[in-house]
Amino acid sequence: MTTLVISHAKCLEHQTPFGHPERADRLRMITHVLEHERFADLARDEAPEAPVEAIIRVHPPEFVDKLQNATPFVGLVHVDGDTTLSPGSYEAALRSAGGGIFAVDEVMAGKVSNAFVATRPPGHHAETATAMGFCLFNNAAIAARHAQARHGAERVAIMDFDVHHGNGTQDVFWSDASVMYLSTHEMPLYPGTGAPSETGAHNQIVNAPLRAGDGGDEFREAMDTVILPRMRAFRPDLVIISAGFDAHERDPLANINLNEADFAWATKRMMEVADESCGGRVVSLLEGGYDLEGLGRSVGAHVMALMRG
Repeated sequence: MTTLVISHAKCLEHQTPFGHPERADRLRMITHVLEHERFADLARDEAPEAPVEAIIRVHPPEFVDKLQNATPFVGLVHVDGDTTLSPGSYEAALRSAGGGIFAVDEVMAGKVSNAFVATRPPGHHAETATAMGFCLFNNAAIAARHAQARHGAERVAIMDFDVHHGNGTQDVFWSDASVMYLSTHEMPLYPGTGAPSETGAHNQIVNAPLRAGDGGDEFREAMDTVILPRMRAFRPDLVIISAGFDAHERDPLANINLNEADFAWATKRMMEVADESCGGRVVSLLEGGYDLEGLGRSVGAHVMALMRG
């Protein structure tokens, strides 16, 4: 079987202010990289719009209505200091969440080995009823709930290597023993959460923060000594990756010094856990990554690892 890449042109229409790091050029760079002949064997498909009933497994209906109603016909509307809505944002958010749902369907049905969802806006900062940190809907959380509701997944592991802690995903699953949330991230850094003492109601939240200036050695140690043993012991039925590439040494928003080889290594290690526990079922969702060259190289390495290259 093969690796599936899911995206959609409508995700380019989520506009942000001039100079904003979360911009449409991020997807253009990923598209360009994945056009290389070494990715010729990828399966490719478009992200559908997420049905509202899937979104409201995570977000209250009134929150969904509020975002839709706040979406402007022209110009930009600020949700918070760094999160905006443009005329194309709501559909982009539906397709970003829908891409994760479609990836889960294809992977859980055994149609593909694994999947990478290249959509925007990202999602891991979106809390149950709060859009923030460039994020509108929590795509990873929606995908996990869909896997449980439609495919009977009893245990879902979400591993987040974005340089910013996924406060939203942690918030959604804080009291849920059936979902393990694991994260490496720079601390202190936005949004200020992610201490090792934040362990959830059932000790199923696993935070392994890094410090400014840390690089591949420290990241790999955190993965080997904290993240991977806990994920392996959890024995997930599905592994979801919140794949943020802003811990790359080139990225302007943080101070962690990873390179594309580190992301490839981490991807392969998580695939090993998935091979052991759930037949290799992995769904990866794009989160951050704001230096275009670093993002392109990192996504290329990540997808090649998913392809077992």
